[in-house]
Amino acid sequence: MLKILLVEDDEVLSDSIQEILSEIGEIEQVYDGEEALYEGEREVYDLIVLDLMLPSMSGEDVLTKLREKKIYTPVLILTAKDGLEDKVNGFKNGGDDYLTKPFHREELLMRVQALIRRSMGLNPKNELTVGQLCIEIDNRQVLYKDQEIQLQGKEFDLLLYLVQNKGRIITKDQLFDRIWGFQSDTTLTVVEVYMSNLRKHLKPFEIDKWIKTLRNVGYLFQPEEGQ
Repeated sequence: MLKILLVEDDEVLSDSIQEILSEIGEIEQVYDGEEALYEGEREVYDLIVLDLMLPSMSGEDVLTKLREKKIYTPVLILTAKDGLEDKVNGFKNGGDDYLTKPFHREELLMRVQALIRRSMGLNPKNELTVGQLCIEIDNRQVLYKDQEIQLQGKEFDLLLYLVQNKGRIITKDQLFDRIWGFQSDTTLTVVEVYMSNLRKHLKPFEIDKWIKTLRNVGYLFQPEEGQ
């Protein structure tokens, strides 16, 4: 399930956008700049839809601070400002796309889907590949050298998130927030349980070693060359 952070202070408009985007992912709604910055810094979202005119901190400042912290979650700027200078500044501040209000439902969906495909490195078939490992998003299937790896539920989600962040250290907290949600009733130890299960499924294919454990830090997905 995709996770999208929606930052819009107009609650009626926010609810309308949430209804549109809920077709393709799980939406977290926030209504001011400070809360947007806090959520954005957690790096568990596939996309941020960001209004510029916000209370407590402007959308421009939120975006600038995220990029200064080297957080490169794709950002779709959503604003009533439609001047060329406004658009240029939006891209200069680190925005990835720009949509002016009012907008059509179909255009919002298409822009969001295009940004997510590009940021995930998905091919036109909505597949994510690393070497000979192929993750088919639509049917939640994993193949290695054309052999299927049987993964269930959150095991699939866990592998997908690790592959999406190939070469980056991912903390247990980030994995927990991303896969289970910070409001989940379960505990952080569930990450270790599912990671162990995931490795067991990958071991027959000798790719369990692609997942490195960094003690007291987190995990690193690092494929080996030639595989």
